[in-house]
Amino acid sequence: MSRIHEALKKAEQERAATQGGAVQPSFATAPVADPPVFTETPADPAPAAPSTARVGMPAFASPFSIDTLLARCPQRDWKPDLSTMLFMNDDDSMRGTEEFRTLRSRLYHMREKMTLKTLLVTSALPKEGKTFTSANLAQVIVRQHGRRALLIDGDLRGPRLHLSLGTAAGPGLSEYLQGKNDEFSIMQRGPMENLFFIPSGTGIEDPAELVGNGRLKILLQRVEPLFDWIIIDSPPAIPVSDASLLAKACDGVLLVVRSNSTPSDIARKARQEFPDQVLVGVVLNGTSEEAAPYARYYYESYKTPTPAKS
Repeated sequence: MSRIHEALKKAEQERAATQGGAVQPSFATAPVADPPVFTETPADPAPAAPSTARVGMPAFASPFSIDTLLARCPQRDWKPDLSTMLFMNDDDSMRGTEEFRTLRSRLYHMREKMTLKTLLVTSALPKEGKTFTSANLAQVIVRQHGRRALLIDGDLRGPRLHLSLGTAAGPGLSEYLQGKNDEFSIMQRGPMENLFFIPSGTGIEDPAELVGNGRLKILLQRVEPLFDWIIIDSPPAIPVSDASLLAKACDGVLLVVRSNSTPSDIARKARQEFPDQVLVGVVLNGTSEEAAPYARYYYESYKTPTPAKS
């Protein structure tokens, strides 16, 4: 049995043990998890050695420079939610910070074996912690000296990243996809050095049609060489098709599963939305101390988390 299936099975067991014979709570109101734990997909046997020219290097030349990025990207006065944005305060020992550092290290390790620069973060259903995971993963990346990350809110249906960061929702991705704005007029930066953000933008009627029009791939191609990582927060994979469309423009997909909440059959259905070679791993959110026997798949066990916004 693969590690992904072990993670899904564990989430289902914890959910069943917690609920007993009770009626399953509504997913729409299920609390979002705190620090995640991560299990990667099994690597293919004897992977080919990557080209040293590709790993860590842009795939093509950008028409822009870092100076252009800094000059044209406006500085905003963000007011982040410090209870969920773990790296935007002065407490480096805050619960969850070390777990995100471990997740960062694992992703860098995987990058040695595959092209992995643009990463889509999704979940099976709403309220499982994908936004929390996306935002903090981008933050922990830029905590390393010289690393630059772009965080994109690709959830055009229920955007929340701008709320977590405490900034405006637009102009953003929807304006770019409609051809109304260029790359830099939708991009902003706040108080955290080297962290750049593209919000979702103005709400639209047909997000799936807009996401699939090809302009997202153009955006990523033009700005990718300016960043070490691009993290995209997407809508959940089961209710709508947006996540699978967004994944076509990305190198990998990270699936967030909430312990004690996500049914294993639903998580497996979400996993089937993405090709095996694209799904790089599963983040199991909200595990408890009872998860310790599964330490060979997960980095640590955690205390029951306090509710947080998605």
